[in-house]
Parts: sequence; C-alpha cells; structure tokens
Amino acid sequence: QVQLVESGGGLVQAGGSLRLSCAASGRTVSTYAMGWFRQAPGKDRELVARYDWNPGTTYYADSVKGRFTISGDNAKNLLYLQMSSLKPEDTAVYYCNSYPPRLSWGQGTQVTVSS
Repeated sequence: QVQLVESGGGLVQAGGSLRLSCAASGRTVSTYAMGWFRQAPGKDRELVARYDWNPGTTYYADSVKGRFTISGDNAKNLLYLQMSSLKPEDTAVYYCNSYPPRLSWGQGTQVTVSS
C-alpha cells in the first residue's frame, strides 16, 4: 500500500513562491508517472502538472504554465512542485498522485495566496 504525504504548503502573498514536496512510502515514485493536483473550495480536483520519469518529460495546465515547475528526485523518492508568481486563484489544497490517479489520496497540503 503506497502512502502519499504532501508538505510545503502555507500562506503566501500574491507574487510569492512555495515549494511543495510529495513523499511516497511503500513504493518508489518513479514506478509511476506522477502528478500534482489541486482542489479549490467548491471546485473539482484538477491536474496541475505531470511528470514522466523516463525521459523526464513534463506537462502543465495552461493556468500554471511558466510559473510552476514539477520535478522528481528518484534517489530521495520525492516529487516536487516549485510554485512562483503565485496568484490568489492558486489557493487550493494540493495533492500528489500517480497519473492517472490510481493511488490512495493523501491529506494534501493547503496553499493560500493572499492578494
């Protein structure tokens, strides 16, 4: 059973930056293509970014393209999401999962961007 634990969220002013981390226990994250997802209040969960370990290709939703960077560290079994130029509309709970999502969802990490 793979357990996903997200961390790194917080409260930040618009224009600020945060780096989220996703740790997976029970399996190496590089077993799967991985994604970062987010869910804002009253909205469906959406894919923000995807990372394919081999050959390290990425995909970004249009809303975050140029501002967010997804990466992975196979040696540390971690997935990251570097978020810059944050906007109030980025406020959401952020989750990691395989892509497509097949693993049990973790608790997520709250990101709140104030204007």
